[in-house]
Amino acid sequence: MRCDPTASGGDVLSGRVFDIKRFALHDGPGIRTTVFLKGCPLACTWCQNPEGIPMKPLVMYHPEQCIRCERCVAACPNGAISTRPGERRFIHIDRSRCECHGSCIEACPTGALRWDSSDYTPEQILSEVRRDEVFYRNSGGGVTLSGGEPLAQPTFAREVLRLCREAGLHTAIETTLQTNRDVLRDVLPHVDLFLSDIKLWDPQEHRRYTGVDNRMILENVEFLAREGATMLIRVPLIPDTTTSPENIAGIARFVHDLPGEHSLELLNFNPLATGKYQMLEKPYPYAQYTTQLPQEQVDELKQIVRAAGVTAV
Repeated sequence: MRCDPTASGGDVLSGRVFDIKRFALHDGPGIRTTVFLKGCPLACTWCQNPEGIPMKPLVMYHPEQCIRCERCVAACPNGAISTRPGERRFIHIDRSRCECHGSCIEACPTGALRWDSSDYTPEQILSEVRRDEVFYRNSGGGVTLSGGEPLAQPTFAREVLRLCREAGLHTAIETTLQTNRDVLRDVLPHVDLFLSDIKLWDPQEHRRYTGVDNRMILENVEFLAREGATMLIRVPLIPDTTTSPENIAGIARFVHDLPGEHSLELLNFNPLATGKYQMLEKPYPYAQYTTQLPQEQVDELKQIVRAAGVTAV
């Protein structure tokens, strides 16, 4: 059902997807299927899915499947692949020279080199997620679009959400809200739940750690609140970055002043992203943090949220 991510779709609407996660329990209510779309306007230093930031497909190397035949080296027309004898990661990909021709993938006999993503039509995504429909019905779950930033592919995201909603499936979207207001208006009728991050309250700090300030994000949160959208606002707890009492208090006050009632969820740090950065041969700025935040620290931050008059999830 999947397409070559380098192929042109012509007039057929398609979107680039880097993962479909079944039986997800933290991406909205109930048991869910989460579809991860490529492309993101932010570049968070702690990103859990770094392969989801660029829109273009990436060649990924899985050393456990590599037989060190070196066929990929010979196949690459740009000389982007070299070897490192004696190292576990035998193959090195120079991303600055890789143009994603796919010739190395075709030459690899074991699947050690493969695309990080595939292209789907909205109808194919609907077919995929409906395989789990019995679990949605029994648990109150549904479908969640995530990323990357799903609204970086706005037409595709809207059509997937529309088809799922018409099929009677609960729809949610995990979004940075760093998007044009018209895009947000377009998807609003097809979304049952918005899961929206506010990472940092100070605009300069937000730009330092994500590449953009938070003006558009905060304005879009206010817009959704005025429109009566069902929204869960989240703060990822990133060690020594988003966890200051001042940051949590600023976000909590903002949430308190929104129209309607909204909860604030504090998401504990996930230390498991290191492997993805290793696969991309990128340094991970938070590699020294190998565990989640202690529960005592999370509880203290929850108290700050509650002191602002906001429900802490």
